[in-house]
Amino acid sequence: MMFRPRPALASGPSGWAALWVVCLALWLAAAAPLQASTRIKDVAVVQGVRSNPLTGYGLVVGLDGTGDQAAQMPFTAQSLRNYLEQHGLSLPPGANFQPRNVAAVLVTAQLPAFAQPGQAIDITVSSVGNARSLRGGTLITTPLRGVDGQIYALAQGNLLVGGAGAGAAGTQVVINHLGVGRIPNGGQVERAVATPFLLGSTIDLNLNAADFQTARRVAQSINQAKGEGTAQALDGRLVRLRAPADPHARVAFMADIEDLPLQLAPPMARVVINSRTGSVVMNQTVTLAPAAVAHGNLTVTIRVTPQVAMPAPFSPPGTRPVVVEQAEVQIGQEGGALIQMPASTQLSEVVRALNAMGATPMDLVSILQALRAAGSLRAELEVI
Repeated sequence: MMFRPRPALASGPSGWAALWVVCLALWLAAAAPLQASTRIKDVAVVQGVRSNPLTGYGLVVGLDGTGDQAAQMPFTAQSLRNYLEQHGLSLPPGANFQPRNVAAVLVTAQLPAFAQPGQAIDITVSSVGNARSLRGGTLITTPLRGVDGQIYALAQGNLLVGGAGAGAAGTQVVINHLGVGRIPNGGQVERAVATPFLLGSTIDLNLNAADFQTARRVAQSINQAKGEGTAQALDGRLVRLRAPADPHARVAFMADIEDLPLQLAPPMARVVINSRTGSVVMNQTVTLAPAAVAHGNLTVTIRVTPQVAMPAPFSPPGTRPVVVEQAEVQIGQEGGALIQMPASTQLSEVVRALNAMGATPMDLVSILQALRAAGSLRAELEVI
């Protein structure tokens, strides 16, 4: 019997380089899923578990002469009269009641899910009159109502206004906005809102964005961790779970579900354009087919030159010179060279091809729309 010796790993530079490449590839393969993964709580929310908007009308007092002008805002004085009458103080009829340290405001807040009576919430106070500033004011007790008209919270406290202002001799300087303020923990919950979290034998998860691939992967991740049949994707946005009936077990079940890792599918190619600011944002799946683009600018220049026309000889006494404006309009068009844009499969190549045009962000809006219409830009355009 003959024994053949096993070939040893080359001890030269090429052998160690090959071993290093293999180890690096294995490390990248093991680390890539961890870097690309996310949690289910980042892409889905429990149906019915949400916040509820609250709103109310109130008065801010204690302003340093920067409140509403009662002559122009009569409802402010009327609201203050009604408030004083509730406390047993009646003003004589026809009294000239024009306070300058009171402002009518709207109070808004968000009632969090599972909020219980006694819990504190943040509130926002916004002026509805012509008050110059709410800085230094105090909000008196204001009931906050839901869309059903019921009172769910009470608001009161000192306002925090992130701004400043000063004026004199008809000149005023304002930093930030003085008509809106916040009161941290200025609201107190008085009534809880029932949620369907503990009702029924199932819990529905709503995806933040409709996507069939994401819905299927959410269901697969849950079934792998909790057993087959626990989750079922009903459509591109809804995933239904079979949950325990016991409240404690249901809370623990959802806590485990929200922290499950999830491999997201590549998003749909999309280009978002802000037509007001000229901002253009695109994701990594945007591709570009070969195209040829010519871009040119049209410039319109208008010059107005005032000229004085003197009165003609033997004009009537008192005739004054007349100023006549001479307008000159010029239109110039810069030639746009025809630039070939090659096919691009990466976002960096798409950006490089668009930058080669030398166009401004506002011009890119028209170029991207034309590329989309020609079928070269393989992405959805969204104008905001």
